[in-house]
Amino acid sequence: MFGATAVAVVIAAAVVAVSAIDSCEFAFVESMPEGLEFPPDSPLHPKTHQVWLDLTLGAEKSIDIASFYWTLRDEDVPPGDNSSWMGEQVFSALMNTGLKKEMKIRIAQNKPSRINPAKDTELFVKAGAAEVRTLDFDKILGAGVLHTKFWIVDDMHVYIGSANMDYRALSQVKELGAVIHNCPTLAADLKKVFEVYWTLGENNRLPDSWPSSLETHFNAKTPLPVNLNSSAAQVYISSSPPAFSPAGRADDLESIVAAIDAANEFVYVAVMDFIPQMLYSGPQKGKLWLPLESALRRAAIERGVEVRLMISEWQSTRESVRAFAASLGELGHAFKIQTRKFVVPKLPPNRVVPFSRVNHNKYLVTDQQAFIGTSNWSGDYFVNTAGVGLHVFHRQIILQLKAIFLRDWESQYTHRIYENRR
Repeated sequence: MFGATAVAVVIAAAVVAVSAIDSCEFAFVESMPEGLEFPPDSPLHPKTHQVWLDLTLGAEKSIDIASFYWTLRDEDVPPGDNSSWMGEQVFSALMNTGLKKEMKIRIAQNKPSRINPAKDTELFVKAGAAEVRTLDFDKILGAGVLHTKFWIVDDMHVYIGSANMDYRALSQVKELGAVIHNCPTLAADLKKVFEVYWTLGENNRLPDSWPSSLETHFNAKTPLPVNLNSSAAQVYISSSPPAFSPAGRADDLESIVAAIDAANEFVYVAVMDFIPQMLYSGPQKGKLWLPLESALRRAAIERGVEVRLMISEWQSTRESVRAFAASLGELGHAFKIQTRKFVVPKLPPNRVVPFSRVNHNKYLVTDQQAFIGTSNWSGDYFVNTAGVGLHVFHRQIILQLKAIFLRDWESQYTHRIYENRR
């Protein structure tokens, strides 16, 4: 048995462990497209625009941003349109903050293209406001993109969500994310993901092995204990693709499947695209890819869990998105599974804002956990595309995300996948 001294040491260690748990402040963050309105008693949350501004203006030493592309300014806004004003504010705030002597801004971004440019970051670099590294997935993996969207500020505050660094993500696209303040341990863990991108952006080549400094102890088996909004919770960060995950990092796909498999009562999913296929390049293009659909089917068919899947419909929706979702919804005749589409109303004909007016959410909520991701649900996003997910085990946060889902599901903007079918 323990002696008196040993017992004292154990008690002291336990006290230190408890006192070391971060007391963090958690809030969901949303962007609501212009003209999208819900009843007054519907759940409302801080706006992405204001959260990004607050994070930028409140930063004291560092901002790390992992991003797909940058179009915060009004490069393609129609004449007389004011859609970009919030993006312009964020761009100016980042520029001014980055020019402060004591400030260090780092940006990891995907390789720019005609459709997904990076003129904003060019200006940051030219002005000396930020250091930027670009990831070329053709060189790194042969296919894919950096699809991640997250911020780390002062190694204390974190934003993870669906919003790209795009003015449309603030004014013309429906987005959902989470901001967590005063959470240094979680921020340090997410920073390890950023350092993976930063390392790859230096020479666009996978290392033979990842250094131990980028390993993590926090995953589905050993989540990070924290206090969120003054009550106990557990969280962890998952990542994709597997090649980007040092030891201990939970795989995005495996973590989502595990979340679905652990549900006892309900699984609600909101995602822009649900396509159980490999979509883009390489020899796997067009092939079925079933891990997520199979998990949803197992939940409904084998365990009697209520499953609801809400996809998005907009100008770029593939017919296969509708077809796959509708096919899954047909199981509703025998099991507790439903599928619907969310449609953001179009702007007037005289206002054409490209690549906008869509529900861009990417989240999952069950009776056991909340998950905020950055990936659409098709194979490429988990095989060769970089994304992250935030997993939260906290009763009140689960209920909040469930309320967000039900607000959207029961709204005037949600419809049958095919309107002419019963």
